[in-house]
Amino acid sequence: MQGGPHESEERKTSRTAVRLKVCLTMSEEGEMLAVTRDISDGGLFVLLDAEKIPGVGGEVDVQVQGLPNGLEAPWVKMQVVRIETDGIGLMFVG
Repeated sequence: MQGGPHESEERKTSRTAVRLKVCLTMSEEGEMLAVTRDISDGGLFVLLDAEKIPGVGGEVDVQVQGLPNGLEAPWVKMQVVRIETDGIGLMFVG
């Protein structure tokens, strides 16, 4: 497991287990669909093959998919802060 700058810090917000379909876009890797494991005020954890994403510190754009009534969620810029065998931890940027 690789850690980011926030790995040793005490968690400031609690996580909520939730499965959401998300689309991630990365400059070199292109676009991919994945599912969240959990979400918090500071970010989310996405279940995916960690070999297909940028390393810790890399940025991705994320959009929640499948909202009701045909609504389209905004794209959100996020930063990779943790890499685990089953996915990545992302922090909201900005």
